[in-house]
Amino acid sequence: MAAPEVVIRVMSGSFPRFSGCNFSFRNVNGVLPIESVVKSRRKRSLFCHRGVNASRITQNGFGDLAVEGINGVALRKFEANRADSTSCKCQPARNASGISSEEESRMWFMDEADRPTSLPLNGVACTSSIDEHNKKPKLNGKSGAAGTIEYKLQDAREKMIEDEAWSLLRASVVHYCNNPIGTIAANDLSSASILNYDQVFIRDFIPSGVAFLLMGEYDIVRNFILHTLQLQSWEKTMDCYSPGQGLMPASFKVRTVPLDGDDSATEDVLDPDFGEAAIGRVAPVDSGLWWIILLRAYGKCSGDLSVQERVDVQTGMKMILKLCLADGFDMFPTLLVTDGSCMIDRRMGIHGHPLEIQALFYSALLCAREMLAPEDASADLLRALNNRLVALSFHIREYYWIDMRKLNEIYRYKTEEYSYEAVNKFNIYPDQIPSWLVEFMPGKGGYLIGNLQPAHMDFRIFSLGNMWSIVSGLTTEDQSHAILDLIEAKWDELVAEMPFKICYPALEGEEWRMITGCDPKNTPWSYHNGGSWPTLLWQLTVACIKMNRPEIASRAVKVAEKRISSDKWPEYYDTKRGRFVGKQARLFQTWSIAGYLVAKHLLANPSAANILVNEEDSELRNAFSSMINANPRKRRGWKKQSFIV
Repeated sequence: MAAPEVVIRVMSGSFPRFSGCNFSFRNVNGVLPIESVVKSRRKRSLFCHRGVNASRITQNGFGDLAVEGINGVALRKFEANRADSTSCKCQPARNASGISSEEESRMWFMDEADRPTSLPLNGVACTSSIDEHNKKPKLNGKSGAAGTIEYKLQDAREKMIEDEAWSLLRASVVHYCNNPIGTIAANDLSSASILNYDQVFIRDFIPSGVAFLLMGEYDIVRNFILHTLQLQSWEKTMDCYSPGQGLMPASFKVRTVPLDGDDSATEDVLDPDFGEAAIGRVAPVDSGLWWIILLRAYGKCSGDLSVQERVDVQTGMKMILKLCLADGFDMFPTLLVTDGSCMIDRRMGIHGHPLEIQALFYSALLCAREMLAPEDASADLLRALNNRLVALSFHIREYYWIDMRKLNEIYRYKTEEYSYEAVNKFNIYPDQIPSWLVEFMPGKGGYLIGNLQPAHMDFRIFSLGNMWSIVSGLTTEDQSHAILDLIEAKWDELVAEMPFKICYPALEGEEWRMITGCDPKNTPWSYHNGGSWPTLLWQLTVACIKMNRPEIASRAVKVAEKRISSDKWPEYYDTKRGRFVGKQARLFQTWSIAGYLVAKHLLANPSAANILVNEEDSELRNAFSSMINANPRKRRGWKKQSFIV
């Protein structure tokens, strides 16, 4: 089809459009079947009585929808008549800007001067859009002026991809007692093996929840927060072992089962998994941390602070904090965890103090400090929280940071230093510096290493940990810019043909066999071992917006848009440059879809990123400066004491 004809068809409304892209859930103040008072004992499953043929997963009311896709490729067919499914009760509504879909379509091809500067968020106009930073979009490496045929075609294509993504996201919504409660991990109808991809994962739902918040659809996030809270660990879950109170599940599944003694009625059951069904039987450390971060984002975006003020929510938050702040044998302020306890949920050599957990831990502590109710019972917890924040920020900034200057310092380390004045505090041997890093490290830029333990530094670059360290303020301003400088300098290695590398470089050869246990899924440059994950786009976008460098994220989104829709939204990509769809990747992966949507929305409305960003306050900054200014070689002061036996 000739280009002018395509434009005419789109502008006339005859071009295929996706339906169901502007839905509103129930009112934020809707009543949910959740008790506000915390009971001393909770059942491990939640029940809700329902009528015959009650639903557990809804396809959002889509009938047999066949839409012509981009480049002539047919999109999915949504089947609403699945067994045990009901239609979504949500009604079409005007979008976040308050305009109808017809009015919006007329705005697609307005000249830039005629367009609104930004769409309002929750009724409040946001700051300038990303176009003001980039001035003119680039088409095939060339700048194109707004209003040209090429610009309009690109704009139309991007709009179609967004519409498709919203349709797929809403098709993944799970309902519990007729209320939206989350999104399944993947909705790949072509896969014969479901495994646990039909469950709602806490870490997977975070980008979905943020996407719904940004669109003003708050109920699904509110329901998710409150129902997962009731699944919080209170009793034995794994064989005869009882994990610490406060542990949040990795995932849960909505099951529809018949009522006892009554075959004519059914009930919905929430069945959580705390790791007892996971590969390797590892409990999730990151679930509770993400839950706190999402709770804060919900309050800041919706303005509904009643949720975080509830007694059961305050209690649940304190339980998570006490679990993380508990004293143990570990001498570091970082969290000591095992392999597989976060997004990288298989053996990948990250046991110890992985960066991802530390960044989420720091962010969750800051978020919780904002939300904890001021009362006498919280005084000790707040004191411990503040102490950990200072120690954690100093530890990560000082010992996890690597750039060319620090690399030269490590190269000249003296070892076996037994004293309080030791410079090489963790007895790191210079021979640990890998050969790839010597060639990789640019003159400008740096990053936080993946892990630090006695006599061991994991020099791999883990993307989520570095990005979230920027978002949470765990890194200094200079360090944050240096991380983004590194991404720009090493674009071909970290982004290439599909953003974003989950870690770099991949483990290969004997190292892969020893560290992963010959994991056939984590082969070099695949899955967690150097694979490319589109869901990381949203964390990258938040980090770039915070540092006022959104052009980096915009460039990465443009790279993803070239393939992600035609590739059917895969879970991850393989090879060094991300050229192949992952060999075991699920298609229509929900957090790949949601990550793209969040990135697009934030680039158009940068001020909306404030619901996720943490800013370092003056007290923390002063405390950190005092620790830095102190002589690190000064002997620890202690007084001789007499002990009476």
